[in-house]
Order: sequence, then C-alpha cells, then structure tokens
Amino acid sequence: MFYQVSKEDEYLFKGKRRRLVEQLKTKGIKNTMVLAALEKVPRHLFFDTSTARPALLDHAYSDKALPIGAGQTISHPYTVAFQTEQLDIQQGDKVLEIGTGCGYQTAVLIEMGAKVYTIERQKALFDKTKLFLPYVGYKAVKIVYGDGYKGLPQFAPFDKIIVTAAAPYIPNDLLLQLKVGGMMLIPLGEGDVQEMIWLKKTGPTAFDKKVLGNFKFVPLLQHKSG
Repeated sequence: MFYQVSKEDEYLFKGKRRRLVEQLKTKGIKNTMVLAALEKVPRHLFFDTSTARPALLDHAYSDKALPIGAGQTISHPYTVAFQTEQLDIQQGDKVLEIGTGCGYQTAVLIEMGAKVYTIERQKALFDKTKLFLPYVGYKAVKIVYGDGYKGLPQFAPFDKIIVTAAAPYIPNDLLLQLKVGGMMLIPLGEGDVQEMIWLKKTGPTAFDKKVLGNFKFVPLLQHKSG
C-alpha cells in the first residue's frame, strides 16, 4: 500500500514546500528550476511505510535526512538541491544516478527534464521504488538493481553522473561512462564527513576537479544486497 493524504493535508504540504524553498534560498540555492522542482516534488510521500511514518510526516519539509528503510536515508533537501544545482541539469540530459534510495533525488532530476538511469543495490528499496516512482508520476528511463560502482556501461555515455552515497574512492567505471564535457558529483571519504567532489571530463582521461565543501552521506557499498 502506498501512503495517501487528504486534499486538506496536500494543501498544507504545498505550503510547507514553499517555506522549504524560501529556506533553501537563504542557504544559497539560486537556480530557479531547481527551486521549482523542490517545490513540486511531494517529499512527504517518500518515507518508510512503517508504523513510525505518521511522526516522520511532521518533519517531511524540514531540512533533515530521515530514514527510508533498509538502513538508508532520504537526503537533506539542501543536499539534493545543491547537487542538482552543481550538475547544471539541462532539458534532455542523460543522467546516471548511483543510489536510487526512495527515489526523491530521482524525482527532482526528472522534474528538471533529465532522462534518468538509476541504480539501487538494496533489493527491498529497489522493489519498492521501481513501483512507487511511476505511481506518483515520475518515470525514469531505467531503474536497475545492481552495483553502483560498476555503473551502467550498456547505456553509456552519460551527460551527468550523480552519486548519492559516500565512496572511499572514485570508481573508474563511472569515469569511463561519463562523456567528454560531462560532469560528475560524488561525496568522497570514509569518515563521518565527506568532501563533495565536482568533476568535469575534459578529455578521454582528463578531468577538471573542484572540492565543493563538506557533507554527510551514508556509505556507498559494493555489490548487490538482498
């Protein structure tokens, strides 16, 4: 069963999304398309469907990471907005997302006009999200149960790659699958705090690199998990 809200509650959540967008503006998010996407995507629908869910709804539009099951979290709205803004998503961009999770970041990318290919290694999350996203109106090009470190070579090259969990190193397979001129964002580090790394592929084996600040993510694990 997917969670349903009343029309009255939905009106309330729209107001909360507007306030969240105003908060994101004060934190430095400027891209109007990113802000519009965050204002439209119903974040309150993307949480764990356990008995704890009603309590989580009170925090749905707070700038917090919250549990979605399988030991994973839905990222802070600021983090989602920041990564999306830094990738400079354009209409029709072919985007590889590593770590589908509950599908919230996926939905934001789709709202931006991206053609999204996304990988999730947690079978329980994959099974839920592959049904849930189209149910709430978001259709990724491909949702795959697999190992994010390997990417999706059969669909490469990609205009943009976004990694939504912390990796101890930058997977070479992902670098190979990024087109020349394409951009990639990946949180890097094994501690409690990671550096957000921005890469632009300038040649077959050449990259420009920037460090965009510190963030907190769950670890990017290898191999599929049942």
